[in-house]
Amino acid sequence: MTTPGSDLHVSRRLVIPDAELRERFSRSSGPGGQGVNTTDSRVELSFDVARSPSVPEDLRARLLERLGSRLVDGVLTIAASEHRAQLANREAARERLVAALRSAAAPPPPPRRPTKPSRGAKERRLAEKKRRGDVKKGRRGRFDD
Repeated sequence: MTTPGSDLHVSRRLVIPDAELRERFSRSSGPGGQGVNTTDSRVELSFDVARSPSVPEDLRARLLERLGSRLVDGVLTIAASEHRAQLANREAARERLVAALRSAAAPPPPPRRPTKPSRGAKERRLAEKKRRGDVKKGRRGRFDD
């Protein structure tokens, strides 16, 4: 659970202080009854990935590369408006920010080691092709009299 006002623990190497996060509140869209025009329950949570002092340099390069399409001038913004309560939307935005940063900061997968099909696999494939061809050949309407 990531509570508003506390630091975000993304990984052991990456902890974002609360002071580096910016929150903006606005009115949420959609139905909501009498209180819909008075409560600012929508939350926009912004984090400056490019200029944050808490992000290690090697990790910053990976984050900027993987989050490139979601960044505007190096700033990642998450909007949350699915709950009616502002506090719930603040928590949801923080959880989504942590999830996005965690997936972007994950190490790259190991390189694929190319392999070739075994001899038996090649022979089985060719035998199945031959069998399939024989089935189709038997369906042809040739009557030799």
